[in-house]
Amino acid sequence: MDDDDLTARLKSYEGHPAAVAATGKDPVNVPMIRHWCEALGDTNPAYAGPDAVAPPTMLQAWTMGGLTGHTGRARAYDELLALLDESGCTSVVATDCEQEYLHPLRPGDAITFDTVIESVSARKTTKLGTGHFVTTRTDVRVGDTLVGTHRFRILKYAPARQKQPPPRSERSSSERPRPERSRPLRPRPVVNRDNAGFWEGVAQHRLLVQRCTACATLRFPWLPGCAHCGHPDWDTVEASGEGTVYSYVVMHHPPFPAFDPPYAVALIQLAEGVRMISNVVGTPYDKVRIGMPVRLEFRSYDSHDDELVLPVFRAAEEDV
Repeated sequence: MDDDDLTARLKSYEGHPAAVAATGKDPVNVPMIRHWCEALGDTNPAYAGPDAVAPPTMLQAWTMGGLTGHTGRARAYDELLALLDESGCTSVVATDCEQEYLHPLRPGDAITFDTVIESVSARKTTKLGTGHFVTTRTDVRVGDTLVGTHRFRILKYAPARQKQPPPRSERSSSERPRPERSRPLRPRPVVNRDNAGFWEGVAQHRLLVQRCTACATLRFPWLPGCAHCGHPDWDTVEASGEGTVYSYVVMHHPPFPAFDPPYAVALIQLAEGVRMISNVVGTPYDKVRIGMPVRLEFRSYDSHDDELVLPVFRAAEEDV
């Protein structure tokens, strides 16, 4: 099947349902709201108390089906993904989402939703490989009232082949020899218009935190507007690099290429008050502890096309 025929078959799924009259596994509830706000450090009073509403950005959380899925799932989406798999597009990565909030959700609201395959792109070439972008639109309701819309886009792609170095005899004498790699290269982070400034700072070995120019609230991760007051304008402050381990998990399974489990993934409380997810380096995974003082370090990794710089943290006592 050539590209035109494949694209035509893929586009024939546009408008087909992916889920019909699916129901949320749980009603909107206070514990999930509390855990969400604690994880993000969101202290907005609108999300607590007897008249609490759910944070709007939790919209997708109420529709998640977990490992068992939903009873309203339709066959069209599975058929579309299977067709992409057959064409060699066996890998998948989420690329972006877009949400529209129409009415606030409150504890006790029971969610229903319908999902439709909104669009399938022609074949595209990216750094990851060639494939197709698939966009679904989920309309979320409470009763007959549309409360929000969630668009979610993935890229189903065939991984690009890694360029093989030329034979040793053909290399220029000026080429810097690289050590043999015994594992896959480190994956690159997704950079978009909302977080590009953060990664530009990292490349300069600066950890930049957004600051709302209206209410001076700091926020992380980077967002297009202030979650506290809604103001769209912001500037940045450079973090000192000091922090503590607020929480952590130890990853055992599933294994990911370029990572050797078990390893600790930590939620770092920066001295400035915001939190970020990173790794604690130089400390065995079973020695990481909540409250451990840490200090920022920029570490270079081999990535798919060049050197990748990432902000990581090291136990502060190792500095002395």
